[in-house]
Amino acid sequence: MGPAGSSALARLGLPAQPRPGWLGLAALGLAAVALGAVAWLRARPWRRRRLQQVGTVAQLWIYPVKSCKGVSVSAAECTSMGLRSGHLRDRFWLVIKEDGHMVTARQEPRLVLVSITYENNRLILEAPGMDQLALPSKLPSSNALQDCRVFGLDIKGRDCGDEAAQWFTNFLKTEPFRLVQFETNMKGRQSEKILSPSVQNYEVAYPDCSPILVLSEASLADLNTRLEKKAKMEHFRPNIIVTGCGPFDEDTWDELLIGNVELKKVMACSRCILTTVDPDTGVRDRKEPLETLKSYRLCDPSERHIYKSSPLFGIYYLVEKCGSLRVGDPVYRMVQ
Repeated sequence: MGPAGSSALARLGLPAQPRPGWLGLAALGLAAVALGAVAWLRARPWRRRRLQQVGTVAQLWIYPVKSCKGVSVSAAECTSMGLRSGHLRDRFWLVIKEDGHMVTARQEPRLVLVSITYENNRLILEAPGMDQLALPSKLPSSNALQDCRVFGLDIKGRDCGDEAAQWFTNFLKTEPFRLVQFETNMKGRQSEKILSPSVQNYEVAYPDCSPILVLSEASLADLNTRLEKKAKMEHFRPNIIVTGCGPFDEDTWDELLIGNVELKKVMACSRCILTTVDPDTGVRDRKEPLETLKSYRLCDPSERHIYKSSPLFGIYYLVEKCGSLRVGDPVYRMVQ
């Protein structure tokens, strides 16, 4: 070591002639740090990207029973299968026919009138003209397993019992129904069987096709400038509502960071007749807001094989990194 180096070490309070063992340990430590940094960068390549704030989380919604009312929460855990708040899981309960086929507000529009709260480890369901229905958050293993069909794919569900079945049958008044619950040890519906072309592999329980749906307040406001009767967010049932961006900015968000959750775009949400069910009355209009969306929100012709003639409104995401998020969190777009 030269005089300048010895002097610098002395000023730092280090020995001018370090022992060989000290040097060896230092070299090993530096090598370990370097290898760790390389591995970290490879595992987390997005950290080399620029984070651009594109909005703020305005609302978070969980829809425990498919097609029934949502539950607004101030914070949620984002799992690989969607949002969770305590025992409330997104679309982990499903109304089925006796043959196991799913029932949604497409067939039974009055399902949108069923509201859900959570008290003392029980889901409390309420509907016009009905007594409350209390369901335990965890069903006895003695309850039967039902074979269900969701958009043509097989999936299991734990039967919620005869009282729940009779409650939905009495409320809907069309045919016998049953209620089932998805359990985390069950096999979900796989993305490659839901979507074509297939995307990164993930599973969902009873959602249409992905764990998370994102929509912006600005997109709804833009739609409402074209409607005589204004639409509500409840018509579209998003999980994450974003404020502070422009109309349809979400169309361009391929990867998002919210809280410590990472989301990756799957596809746009193609809209159907479910959007024409009034969330306040349970009456199906069959026209609006679907017809107006069709007038200006159809896909590019190159994507017609995916979306056909359905208008696009909102973006589906898969969960690349689980974590937690809350209302007020910045929404960052991860860009190169």
